Amino acid sequence: MRKTLVLILMALLSQHAYSNETVVLLHGLARTSKSMIKMEAALKADGYTTLNLNYPSRKHKVEHLAANVRKEIIAATSSSTKVHFVTHSMGGILVRQIQKSDPIENIGRVVMLSPPNQGSEVIDRIGDHSAVQKVNGPAGDQLGTSSDGFVAQLGPVEFELGVITGDRSINWINSMMIDGKDDGKVSTESAKVEGMTDYKVIHATHPMIMKKQLAIQDVLHFLKNGHFRE
Repeated sequence: MRKTLVLILMALLSQHAYSNETVVLLHGLARTSKSMIKMEAALKADGYTTLNLNYPSRKHKVEHLAANVRKEIIAATSSSTKVHFVTHSMGGILVRQIQKSDPIENIGRVVMLSPPNQGSEVIDRIGDHSAVQKVNGPAGDQLGTSSDGFVAQLGPVEFELGVITGDRSINWINSMMIDGKDDGKVSTESAKVEGMTDYKVIHATHPMIMKKQLAIQDVLHFLKNGHFRE
């Protein structure tokens, strides 16, 4: 009986431990907030307030998307002591753009899943194809690896950042365009960025990494401790 009461008390404490901290979830290019539902459920169960945003990733350039996303975040987190982020793919680029152009002052820890932090080699190869442009929209054109391109100009990060990327691909055509290990969209090396706090490669594909239990566990661990599990 005593053990049961202790467990119940611990669960209640867990639910409220991070209630004043909001975790913003940002999906990737051509995805929606539905792709982040499993991750969001785990964060809520751990006691965080969550903000799982939808944004029209295919309709505008990154600068426009980031500015609008920032407005939504500020409006929804006025009472939050910390604003953390969990992002997938291009969602991480939006955070970097926000923190470069108009920083969120109470930003906490950030975990990026499969981010094209140095751009995507796939965009370099086929980004100017009309079918690809139709699917990706204006923001997709900005995700190349050129040294004078948009992503490269974002510079180093100046916040606590953990990067998790995958080394499994189910898109062999894309993988043929990428040097080294990749997740079907981004190479493991391209996910890195100067200034990041921690980095981890797991056996996951680009479109499904946010649903992997390993990734979810590492996200929760990083938000609490500032590093991934060993």
